Amino acid sequence: MDYAFSDFSAPEPRSRRRVLRELAGLGAVAVALGEGTGILPEGTPQAMAADFVSRRPPVSARRFVSPAVEAEIARVSAMIGDPELAWLFANCYPNTLDTTVEIAMRGGKPDTFVITGDIPAMWLRDSSAQVWGYLHLARDDAALQRLYRGLIARHAQCILIDPYANAFGRDPGATRTPLWWALSDQTQMRPGVAERKWEVDSLCHVVRLAYGYWRATGDSAPFDAQWHQAARLIVFTLRTEQRRDGTSPYRFQRSTPSPTDSLPMGGMGSPTRKVGLIHSMFRPSDDACVFPFLIPSNLFAVQALRWLAEIAATVLHDGALAHDAVALADEVAAAVQAWGRIGDGANAIWAYEVDGFGNTLFMDDANAPSLASLAYLGCVARDDPMFRRTEARCWSTANPYYFERGGNSGIGGPHVGMNMIWPMSLAVRAQSSDDPRIVANCLAQLKATHAGTGFMHEAFEAGNPAHFTRIWFAWANGLFGEMMIDLAARMPDLLGAGR
Repeated sequence: MDYAFSDFSAPEPRSRRRVLRELAGLGAVAVALGEGTGILPEGTPQAMAADFVSRRPPVSARRFVSPAVEAEIARVSAMIGDPELAWLFANCYPNTLDTTVEIAMRGGKPDTFVITGDIPAMWLRDSSAQVWGYLHLARDDAALQRLYRGLIARHAQCILIDPYANAFGRDPGATRTPLWWALSDQTQMRPGVAERKWEVDSLCHVVRLAYGYWRATGDSAPFDAQWHQAARLIVFTLRTEQRRDGTSPYRFQRSTPSPTDSLPMGGMGSPTRKVGLIHSMFRPSDDACVFPFLIPSNLFAVQALRWLAEIAATVLHDGALAHDAVALADEVAAAVQAWGRIGDGANAIWAYEVDGFGNTLFMDDANAPSLASLAYLGCVARDDPMFRRTEARCWSTANPYYFERGGNSGIGGPHVGMNMIWPMSLAVRAQSSDDPRIVANCLAQLKATHAGTGFMHEAFEAGNPAHFTRIWFAWANGLFGEMMIDLAARMPDLLGAGR
């Protein structure tokens, strides 16, 4: 099948960051808005409810209820010796289901739409990651199976609308984006698209969720003709964005005071040598890349293509698609080995971004895929020496977005500025580590930086956790829940300390 895309321009600039200043905060604490930021008075106690009263919505107000998830909350909570950590887990783990999920029927099949939290649109990446922590329960819970079938179908529909878009609106036929800051973007905004920032990881997260669901349940029902068509388009798009002939159908520009929200060179991004790597114009943070070959996303693409190939061969019985996916994975893997490293031999580490001309950027951003999240995502083995060297450098001052202050240490990124640590980085590190000291430090920081809200945030200021961004950010909450379940299995003594 041939796929073609064209572009058009739109007037009226508006900045996402300007819009975030207008968003109202939600929750049980006072919120002062500024860049979507919550600010609590200095000295605010870490828990504002004496007996750790649940911060979940009343049962009647919850958007989705899973018996298996409720049983898992009870099981894991009973293993946690620290009452504040147990309270955080019970609040955070079901947050996606409680507050962000909508399930309907479309064409006689489930249709699931998952918002990020305080932004009323569905990101392919976030929605996939938000429900990842419930996969191990889906085999024995019909309600969860319905949710996953609906979300996998919605993802396929979204990709067929536009594989370059990162976020979508609730109504696939809507001709106007629900995101004010994207109204004047100079790109092709098809009906149903909320934002059109090309991020390789968006497609990879979709494949990861579909593969994870299939392996967890054995259920092949989601892999219908629509998903099959979307899978072909995923491979086609990733290959197109190798830009072997120097061209791409994708363009994106935004009139904004923030340079990380737009692309240079007429919306095509910075120049590259075409070496077989896949161009990603934006990072998982939705910030523009400096060099278009984003190495964590290319490594994620290699693994996602191999997962897709397994589904194609085993479920779809499409040998040609499986062959194409493996061939592309092999090409990108070889290119990453040749161009994606800094240093040689036993001292080599992964670069964050490269351009194929020999220029490299080392940093890390808390959003996954990141260099530090490669093992968590299954892109590399946990004990891979190169990963361990890279991760150690990410968690050091060699990374310009590693911050230490006032007893806090972690990774942030340019998206919300300097000295802002993302709890996501701590949760990923805990799941990537077998060192009880590292895990205990991550737990202690997460416990001490929720600013009395009972939930995780997008980011908090190092040394002043009362200053944070996004009081309702479901991905961070879900990741905290994942971490606690992982530790309950791997390090139960650590969670039970002090019981």
